[in-house]
Amino acid sequence: MDIRINEVGLRDGLQSQGKTLTVEERLKLAEALAGAGLRFMEAGSFVSAKAVPQMAGTEELFPRLPVPERIQYAALVPNMKGYERAVAAGARTVNVVLSVTETMNQKNINMSLARTAEVCEQIVTRAADEGINAQAYLAVAFECPFEGPVAPEVVAHYGERMKDAGAGKVIVADTIGAADPAKVDTVLGLLLKHLEAERLSCHFHDTRGMALANIHAAVLAGVREFDASIGGLGGCPFSPGASGNVATEDVALMLRSMGLETGIDPLDLVPVVREAERLTGTALGGKAFRWLSRQYGKTRGGQGDDQ
Repeated sequence: MDIRINEVGLRDGLQSQGKTLTVEERLKLAEALAGAGLRFMEAGSFVSAKAVPQMAGTEELFPRLPVPERIQYAALVPNMKGYERAVAAGARTVNVVLSVTETMNQKNINMSLARTAEVCEQIVTRAADEGINAQAYLAVAFECPFEGPVAPEVVAHYGERMKDAGAGKVIVADTIGAADPAKVDTVLGLLLKHLEAERLSCHFHDTRGMALANIHAAVLAGVREFDASIGGLGGCPFSPGASGNVATEDVALMLRSMGLETGIDPLDLVPVVREAERLTGTALGGKAFRWLSRQYGKTRGGQGDDQ
């Protein structure tokens, strides 16, 4: 496998939907994704159900997820209590989120940047000690909806801190979709002075239509792991202007067209997009979905894009 695609539709995708899926419905989507070849998924978050009702019941979901021996399921944890709940439910990979600006942390979780960094370090360090894989997201890594553009040196500083704490991956998150290929090259260039390429991943939003171009720039920089969401589901509900996760089918198709192996046939994602659309009641599909749907109809005898 040349490139690893990490599916975030089950968490980042669903948490911003108006319709809250039941645990059974989320399990159906997880099974569809697994059947299409996704082997890395962020399956849910252990946050307050009052704050994010779409993630209620994640404790019930994790023990029922399909083929855990072959699929890496990650859980987002906001604090130490969330970490303990995730591990108790069977999660072996946890994600922490560190927004790299003061205002984003205050608006999002009512904590200072300094305190948020400390909490993330504590979780990552404990996870490493307990044999749990911890991954650290650097949110608003290119631009903050409240403070504007973020200095690349700030991102590199917190990336190094998370690495030193023991994070297996540092994930650069373009939370509001404000990055462009030149910014991507600059930010990753600084991070790669402190982290090995295999410890870096990227999470791009397609708010301004640049996610695929940004992924291409990151591939050229040496990154080999990317988040994506089936059908383009989701965005951060706490960040103004954060709509538009990059669609898994678009990423899989672009990478395959470039001759890079992901272990995923983009055509296999067509029925999964339809299933996600059926479950959420939201019209879905990335830039390439209509074309993929036509090819699916021609080669697999399934529904075409006009059905």
